Amino acid sequence: MNARLDLFANPVLRKFIKHFNAAARGAMDAGVPLSTLELLELRVSQINGCAVCVDMHSKDAAHHGETAVRINLVAVWREATVFTEEERAALALAEAGTRIADAAGGVPDDVWQNAAKYYTEEQLGALVAAIAGINTWNRINIITQQPAGDYVPGQWG
Repeated sequence: MNARLDLFANPVLRKFIKHFNAAARGAMDAGVPLSTLELLELRVSQINGCAVCVDMHSKDAAHHGETAVRINLVAVWREATVFTEEERAALALAEAGTRIADAAGGVPDDVWQNAAKYYTEEQLGALVAAIAGINTWNRINIITQQPAGDYVPGQWG
């Protein structure tokens, strides 16, 4: 598969990505564990069918010490016993925030309230930013048909 556009050669996308990535860095500094963010981004990418992001986040999660069992089971996290209640709350929020059209009303109050039990307001902001961010990346990569499979951990920062 060949990409429709080179994201980093296209002047409009290059500028957008630069500013978007700068804004997204704030989510990393709010105290949400990196493992939670990686699993969240992996799950959202699975839902959206973004091969590039599934490739990236599964490899980055492993590189940062995440186990193969947890990486493989994130697609079925509700039935898996390897996730904490905090991670489950973040994954539920990520799924609801990704499947907005399916929910016909957005993120349900019970999903939000459950996440708020485990995360501070600053951390909730980070989760919302991470969910919005990975959904944006998924759409950019899917629209432009970015190929997957050759990502090396840390390649893009």
